[in-house]
Amino acid sequence: MGMGNMGNMGNMGNMGNMGMRPPQSPGPGAHLPMPQGSGMSMSGSSPVNAATLASMPPPMQKQMLGEKLFAQISLIHPVNAGKITGMMLEMDNSELLMLLDSRDALRSKVQE
Repeated sequence: MGMGNMGNMGNMGNMGNMGMRPPQSPGPGAHLPMPQGSGMSMSGSSPVNAATLASMPPPMQKQMLGEKLFAQISLIHPVNAGKITGMMLEMDNSELLMLLDSRDALRSKVQE
């Protein structure tokens, strides 16, 4: 009776390796490092304007706005900065530019 369970225990030694997987390449929506001198900064220090955005494809526009917004929102509400940024990215780009230009307007929007 006890021996029947012992047969399954031999397989348990292999279970330790099941959770270990080699690193995988990032998926299509993952953030990739920006090349040096690309003009885009993750720190949020360089200004974003309508002309800069107009020269980019729409997905890259949202990415750039999202990076800038996240940097500012994380100063206001660090715990939920990612969620708030994601919600705000549903807004029109021109509205987002206005929020990035005015800390008071951004702070008010974040508090909503």
